[in-house]
Amino acid sequence: MRDKITMSVEEAAAYTGIGRNTLRELIRNRRIPVLRIGRKILIRADTLDKFLQANDGKNLRSKAELTNSEK
Repeated sequence: MRDKITMSVEEAAAYTGIGRNTLRELIRNRRIPVLRIGRKILIRADTLDKFLQANDGKNLRSKAELTNSEK
């Protein structure tokens, strides 16, 4: 899957092991920047990797603990 530059929410969930609903909540709260094409949401692979590194060991469901991903 890493041969792609972007991933759908479903692909990102499979890649990271994070649930789709949790990813959608992170996107809705603007913790993970995304590309929107109509109704389609795409997450850049490098942005997702940066977000995961910045939040290693943190509870992704705790808004107070999270660090935003940088574009």
